[in-house]
Amino acid sequence: MTSRGEIEQFVYREARLADEHQYDAWEALWTDDAIYWVPAGSDDPDRHMSIIYDNRSRIAVRVMQLKTGKRHAQRPPSSVRRVVSNVELLADDGDDLVVGANFVAVESRDRGTVIWAGRYEYRLRRQAGALRMVRKTVTLVDRDRPLPNLAFLI
Repeated sequence: MTSRGEIEQFVYREARLADEHQYDAWEALWTDDAIYWVPAGSDDPDRHMSIIYDNRSRIAVRVMQLKTGKRHAQRPPSSVRRVVSNVELLADDGDDLVVGANFVAVESRDRGTVIWAGRYEYRLRRQAGALRMVRKTVTLVDRDRPLPNLAFLI
């Protein structure tokens, strides 16, 4: 049985690792069959464009680019802090947990400050005694409008 506190700590830790550019630790939170999805205007990644739709190998490439400086939009890295709230367990099928949370992220760069807001939905699974992300969906409030460059881990 997974406690509410353990679920909340996982969600908060995932956000902190991304904010603090602890890319190896953030990447280690994913399962081998993971999907990291940020939909554009639609909820169907097979039929419509996505802002991000990464499988596990693409997540690793994204992290490598951030670590090596090859993601030029992140040179220097954005200063990011997010507030995560309203964490709730949405479903538990015995294998996976579905967890939702709201977020507001403030990204500061030379071009100025951008506020990102939306909803996270996590599919979590216990592996080797720890929770891991099978899927993370980030539904942005402004997803149906032109967005500034999203080059950090949302």
